[in-house]
Amino acid sequence: MAEHLDAIGGSGGGETVGSAIYGRLRSDILFGHLAPGQRLRLDEASRRYGASVGTMRESLSRLASEGLVVAEGQRGFEVAPASPAEFREVAELRLLLEGHALGLSFATGDLEWEGRVVAAHHKLAVLESRMLSGQDDDLASLRQYDRAFHRALISACGSRVLAETYASVHDRYFRYLTLAVTFRGEVSVREHAELLDCALTRDAPRAADILKRHIGSCLDYATVDGASDWAPGQPLTTAPRPPGKARPRRRAAASSS
Repeated sequence: MAEHLDAIGGSGGGETVGSAIYGRLRSDILFGHLAPGQRLRLDEASRRYGASVGTMRESLSRLASEGLVVAEGQRGFEVAPASPAEFREVAELRLLLEGHALGLSFATGDLEWEGRVVAAHHKLAVLESRMLSGQDDDLASLRQYDRAFHRALISACGSRVLAETYASVHDRYFRYLTLAVTFRGEVSVREHAELLDCALTRDAPRAADILKRHIGSCLDYATVDGASDWAPGQPLTTAPRPPGKARPRRRAAASSS
């Protein structure tokens, strides 16, 4: 699966060079190819991405407004740092927005919406099954399908502003999954199936409870050992492991996002 993100804020076909460079940079940050705290010098980045210095500055400034990059005045830019404390803040904001959007979406979703949700869950469930059986270890694709399923669930919320705000927050959460979390296994698989059931039966209160447990357990799992390869409050100084390579944990695998 292509690793460039295709939702709000990502790049797509037919866009300008500037938009394409922005999309590539954004994807590389979210997938951990550019590590937290990594310096982004304009001249070096321009050569790496094949764009002018002006295009790079514009794209990085746009990413800074999203909290994915930090502007350093005359010194240029660096990838935003990562810490367990910020991960917790992002997770709490995701829960607030997604919980509200789920209620709206369940109330107004039609048959077309149900179809989108079922289709998104089917793709996710197939890959989760392959991961559990050891037939596949493509964590990058798993993240994409997980992301698509949760966005399908809220896609009938009826608010463009809510959907766009949620997409931005969810992508920041997505970045932490890439940096800090391995595939957690059967618990998450079961929770995804339960969320699907809630959508089809329009059980918003139960869905809210499941979502709270789903996000909370992921956060706890990611930080149970003190975020062993991203120290609290400090940026990573080395490139993270490639997507698909799981970080060993000190407890048995339990549950994706």
